[in-house]
Amino acid sequence: MSHATVVDQGDLLVELDGSAVEFEGRDHGASVSVILVSADEDGAGPRLHRHPYDETFVIRGGQALFTVGDQELVGRAGQIIVVPAQVPHKFAKTGTERLEMMDVHASPVFITEWLE
Repeated sequence: MSHATVVDQGDLLVELDGSAVEFEGRDHGASVSVILVSADEDGAGPRLHRHPYDETFVIRGGQALFTVGDQELVGRAGQIIVVPAQVPHKFAKTGTERLEMMDVHASPVFITEWLE
């Protein structure tokens, strides 16, 4: 018989100056890891980095300036941005609305190479 795992967001690690929580799948029997972003401060976001797996950004509210390889783009509420494995990327919250975003890592653990 299969069982679902339920995790309260309050039990997750808080980082990014209090603007995000992490869910590392390995700790809960999941094959993906997730970062839930909720940021009000302009410029909030990680510095340039890359992963050995794809990362998918689901933007639920607000907007952010993304740097993906040599491309810059503004991601807005209702959009999904997929960054392929090994491509350097970063984002920074912009605009007046709160940035609400779910970042899905195609890995049960976070593996990050910081480039700046």
